[in-house]
Amino acid sequence: MSETVFTYAAPALKFGSGSSGEIGHDLAALGARRVLLVTDPGVAATGHPARIADQARARGLDVVVFDRARVEPTDESLTEAIGFARDAGPFDAIVAVGGGSAIDTAKAVNLLTTNPGELMDYVNAPVGRALAPVDALLPLVAVPTTTGTGSESTTICVLDVLSLHVKTGISHPRLRPTMAVVDPALTLTQPAMVTAAAGMDILCHALESWTARWFADFDAKQPEQRVPYCGANPIADLWSERAMTLLAGSFRRAVADGGDVEAREQMALAATFAGLGFGNAGVHVPHANAYPIAGRVRDYRPAGYPQDDAIVPHGMAVSLTAPEAFRFTYDAAPERHEAAARFLDPTLSSSAHGPDVLPGVLSSLMRDVGIPNGLAEIGYGAGDVDGLVEGALQQQRLLATAPKPVTDDDLAGVFTASLQHW
Repeated sequence: MSETVFTYAAPALKFGSGSSGEIGHDLAALGARRVLLVTDPGVAATGHPARIADQARARGLDVVVFDRARVEPTDESLTEAIGFARDAGPFDAIVAVGGGSAIDTAKAVNLLTTNPGELMDYVNAPVGRALAPVDALLPLVAVPTTTGTGSESTTICVLDVLSLHVKTGISHPRLRPTMAVVDPALTLTQPAMVTAAAGMDILCHALESWTARWFADFDAKQPEQRVPYCGANPIADLWSERAMTLLAGSFRRAVADGGDVEAREQMALAATFAGLGFGNAGVHVPHANAYPIAGRVRDYRPAGYPQDDAIVPHGMAVSLTAPEAFRFTYDAAPERHEAAARFLDPTLSSSAHGPDVLPGVLSSLMRDVGIPNGLAEIGYGAGDVDGLVEGALQQQRLLATAPKPVTDDDLAGVFTASLQHW
């Protein structure tokens, strides 16, 4: 029997320049009195977290700041943040100010300061035990300072498990923030490469949601079996399509000129829309591939990011196999892949058809915004393909949303073809 039900959920949303100045009011309206603010050192240096904390204090709230969230969180960095919050608590609300890394750190802190157990108890199987929280979480207000991750809208917390060299996550509806405050003015200081990587994350969120397996193509579920990622559906489609059309007019501009206020606003809106889409429909092959790409990095240090540790930013990791992934999934829904290409490139000829159309549009965009030229440019070679495939296969929660079955040989073909993009 086929599924007949899809689900949709989203946080409360406040959008617009200056909206971050109202967070003290929003926290008070939630009944908060003692608040933990989570951020990272780079965002802290901009002064935005301190301003938000001071504005909340002016409303009579007690605010404690944790400013050591790690860019691309690890099990170790999340454990540190959780320990800090347990020692400094109790709190009755949490605010995350930063990119997906800070927001995901805040989600983990929220989960582990309100529920029993330790981090790996809740990490997705087969890496962790995939337990569900038994107790309610605190209100979480997410304030993104990068345009891309969508973490302010989603039920996902992403992390690297260092001992296993794998990137994985925690997924449960209770992790979704209570409120997202999206202030495009906070993104004006993003370096070009951060904007490029974050923008590719927006784009892949929208594309993967748009091309995901249709919700009615899954087997019917019982109510207790429903998961946040339910497959492409009519409501998620609306958000994903609009996100792609906004990116078509703003992405290149925002990377070329970080001070282009209109482009930044459109990027922030696209990120929000994409998050509202994929946060319910789901993502698939490019995101599954991104986990081992980021988790197995050896010595790549991209411009615009902290240089202390080797990292592949999440959005970059997602994008590096995207052209080949969508060439692979094309035959599952040709009309959807071609429609997406036209959303992203309205000048595309009406006679353009076939599996190369969307990959061609993506490769051109990636070239224009400065994304590395394939996996080889960030240090991977043919000898790494088996390990990358092994890591991607662990992301069955994501691969289940792909529009067609995915085998290890299919993934090996995508990774191998992605060593060089163009």
